[in-house]
Amino acid sequence: MHQGPGQLLRQRRFGPFFATQFLGAFNDNVFKNALIILVTFQGLRSAGMDSDFLVNLCAGLFILPFFLFSATAGQIADKFEKSQLIRIIKALEVGLMGLAVAGFWLDSPLFLIGVLFLMGVQSTFFGPIKYGILPQHLREKELIGGNALVEMGTFLAILLGIIAGSKLISLDGGAIWVSTTLMGVGLLGLLFSWKIPTATPSDPGLRLHWNPFKETWRTIGYAREVDSVFKSVLGISWFWFFGTTLLTQLPNFSREVLFVNEDVYIALLAMFSVGVGLGSMLCERLSGDVVEIGLVPIGSFLLTVFCADLYFASDFPARDTLMGWSAFWAQHGSGRVLMDVTLIGVSGGFFIVPLYALVQQRSHPERRSRVIAGNNILNALAMVLSSIMAVVLLSAGVTILELFLLTAVLNALVAVYIYTLVPEFMMRCLVWLIVNTLYRVRKENLERIPRTGAALIVCNHVSFVDALVVAACTRRPVRFVMDHRIFQVPVLSFIFRTARAIPIAGKKDDPDTMERAFDTIDEALSQGELVCIFPEGRLTTDGEVDEFRPGVERILDRNPVPVIPMALQGLWGSFFSRVDGPPMRRPFRRVWSRIGLVVGTSIVAGEATAKRMRDEVVMLRDG
Repeated sequence: MHQGPGQLLRQRRFGPFFATQFLGAFNDNVFKNALIILVTFQGLRSAGMDSDFLVNLCAGLFILPFFLFSATAGQIADKFEKSQLIRIIKALEVGLMGLAVAGFWLDSPLFLIGVLFLMGVQSTFFGPIKYGILPQHLREKELIGGNALVEMGTFLAILLGIIAGSKLISLDGGAIWVSTTLMGVGLLGLLFSWKIPTATPSDPGLRLHWNPFKETWRTIGYAREVDSVFKSVLGISWFWFFGTTLLTQLPNFSREVLFVNEDVYIALLAMFSVGVGLGSMLCERLSGDVVEIGLVPIGSFLLTVFCADLYFASDFPARDTLMGWSAFWAQHGSGRVLMDVTLIGVSGGFFIVPLYALVQQRSHPERRSRVIAGNNILNALAMVLSSIMAVVLLSAGVTILELFLLTAVLNALVAVYIYTLVPEFMMRCLVWLIVNTLYRVRKENLERIPRTGAALIVCNHVSFVDALVVAACTRRPVRFVMDHRIFQVPVLSFIFRTARAIPIAGKKDDPDTMERAFDTIDEALSQGELVCIFPEGRLTTDGEVDEFRPGVERILDRNPVPVIPMALQGLWGSFFSRVDGPPMRRPFRRVWSRIGLVVGTSIVAGEATAKRMRDEVVMLRDG
């Protein structure tokens, strides 16, 4: 049964970790924004340095540790027990907050900027642990929900930290208020960290390498080991490029394009953060128990749409004074701007949550934290490149709105490039759209499908979309054996080819195609893949399960792997079945109907006769 994210928050294996990382992100942003407000608006200066230089110095020094120390952080996260590492890092955070208090008392910007650099170091070491511990404490079907909560919590903590840091430092005795908050939140985070359960080391025998440059290159190499993981890392890095471009310009966009004050800017930032949270939670809900990378293309498409619309929506007349919230809301087009900012956040949640989950799921467990460290390095590089692009283009006379439009176009081009390199994303998107548009799918016992190793799935054959339903519900990629005529159905053929389906024909129709199919099946099983076959050999004409053909036994004779019986329920009578003769004659027949996929207990190859397999499938279908 699908477990909602609210239940995860109440469990010790996730709740204390969530609170710890939330409080840490909040503290980072309280300190950073209090420091920026001091430097920018309240005259905190160092001799010979203006506020623009100090603000950019703050941003650069916070990112620098991700380049210098991510490789080392990834090694340490893989080598040692993670919950103890989190407690050490949180204790260091409390110490850093003590230094921050001293910096406020000394009224020294350089001292505080030095503390900010050390906080960047602390964040660098926490990152690989943060995403590396989730697959150890969560079940595979909970990864999407866990990542959705983490992303939602991170952006909410950033928002609250920005608001708290900005407001507290502006009060009388602001440095005291900020200092008290930093110490209190740091100690509370340390307290929660003691509740995090043990997470065994991924690679306790790992030999640490301390050369940051050689190890950084090696760490990026770990991320490249699995192609889909590396492309996901590139996708995550692009999201941070895209997000940094928008969020960095948001203050000037508010003041110079919308002509609004700080309160409206914070409201826009809040709408974006709430949007990311909503998108993350909606992604979790739509994904169910599967890491659904098919949502990624939808997210990237919507990012382009709403970012481009922001360009066209933000046509506000120039003003001598900045508008407050009520004046802005009264302006024609303000609602459209708020909608665009919010939906950019929602689209970002759709885009990034499945990518993080896929990286965690498909990385080699013993090197998972180092892969995430490589991801952090590339994320930091993307943010730096985003800043460089913005500075160059704005200096060349490009307006903020034109920069937004260019970013939307770049997003579309990058999406096309990535999905051309890895068509699995677009294939999964089409599968998800087709299946979830036409049906409401109930899934039972998916955990019986082995996470690794070869297995043969046998299933009843009811409609043209049987393979799509199985693929949409199965966490692992599946090689489908299907009639060569179904393999050639328009639109579906792209999905089947991308999924490396295996077309097969009857001996009388095309004996060469049949023999090639059996050879390909044997090769796939030998390589540890999942293969699904519909042993009836044709669509049912009466809704019943026909006799299983002996070809399924021939497959097992050549390669005796475990057999996983499955049964599709509720598809008989649908548009794609033969209920009225040839399929697809009556459009919209039983659209959005409830269907089911039930997985049975594994059968060892020696006991998997055609009759036994059929009986198991019939029992599952009727059960």
